[in-house]
Amino acid sequence: MATHACQEPDVTRAGAAERLTMFVDAVIAIALTLLALELPVPTGDTTGAMLRSVSDHGKEYLAFAVSFVVIAAHWRAHHEIFRSVRSLSGCLVSLTLAWLFMQVLTPFATRVITAEGAFPPRFSFYAIVQVLASASFALIIREIRRERLYRTDAVPEAFAPNLVRSVCLAAVFGVSVPVSFLTTGTGAYLCWIAAPVVLAVAGRVQGRAHSSA
Repeated sequence: MATHACQEPDVTRAGAAERLTMFVDAVIAIALTLLALELPVPTGDTTGAMLRSVSDHGKEYLAFAVSFVVIAAHWRAHHEIFRSVRSLSGCLVSLTLAWLFMQVLTPFATRVITAEGAFPPRFSFYAIVQVLASASFALIIREIRRERLYRTDAVPEAFAPNLVRSVCLAAVFGVSVPVSFLTTGTGAYLCWIAAPVVLAVAGRVQGRAHSSA
């Protein structure tokens, strides 16, 4: 009985972390559903007319694909991190809710960026949502490491790659905001296209630093 009593708090904390993960999965599923519901349906009485309709709504379909990848990447990173989380803190729960708010806001930001006119503020709104999402996730990782909320068999350094990715993504989306006001829409989107390159370079630098250490 004494052994069970000693183990119960750890089981309870682990259960709380698991429930939070399940809640995150449910909210992400809803965000992706909302994203798909906004897709325009192609119209036309002939094949040619339907293909023209698809072409006319090309930016909406592209925005859907980009946002799907963005949300999926956020979820995947969260899933990787929380596999090692054994307990929660009040701050960690609050940061997770803030991060989830940005995921749910992404479908709306997708509609905003595909609207007509005033490109810089519309583009900036979407980019700022992603900056806040990446920044809040970086704070999530910081809280887990600082409060030692990870399992005993987890290595704190294992969180570093996701932390670097979050910081890099926040920087890329952040830089794209002033670029959208200074250049054309193409120039602003080039910042996003450069994200994989930035992440690859950051990963290599981090790998070399880890090897030399």
